[in-house]
Amino acid sequence: MNATTVAVDLAKSVFELAAADEHWKVVERARLTRGQFDRWFQNRAVRLVVMEACATAHYWARTLGARGIEVRLLPAKYVRAYVKRNKTDAADALGLLEAARGADITPVAVKSIEQQALQALHRLRSGWMSTRTRRINMLRGFCREFGMRYRSGRRGAWRRSRGCWPTSTRRSRRCCARRCAWRWRRSGS
Repeated sequence: MNATTVAVDLAKSVFELAAADEHWKVVERARLTRGQFDRWFQNRAVRLVVMEACATAHYWARTLGARGIEVRLLPAKYVRAYVKRNKTDAADALGLLEAARGADITPVAVKSIEQQALQALHRLRSGWMSTRTRRINMLRGFCREFGMRYRSGRRGAWRRSRGCWPTSTRRSRRCCARRCAWRWRRSGS
């Protein structure tokens, strides 16, 4: 086989490949599992691999780059315009070949392991912060049902609720229930 360019549509467990020669004519198509995909490149002399910049693309780009293969990661939103038919893995692989042929798409830089780890930490922190905000707002809503008010911000909610919510002892749970009932009666509701 004389394929010089391979377009890969990555998925969780099955990868779709479309291999083209130097004239951009498709000479081979394959649907491979993860293990088969890794072995497929051992027996072939491929110059360029084109993939959409998605979840596992940076890992595979580093793996193939270590073998001396040039890897281009293309933004998925620009590749979509080159897909001719409905969205299938095979059509996406052919669309990637068409997108690679046109030089108007700027490829995404391959991230190092450190860059990916730092980005994962930032995403994780952002997720924790939004979860915390949701929980504080839920706490405020529950307390408003009992006539209690909280200042805005997480510190205001924490200071106000510090002595109000139950801990592991039975006595403290009874105390909390009495305190909430007292505040509810006092508010006149």
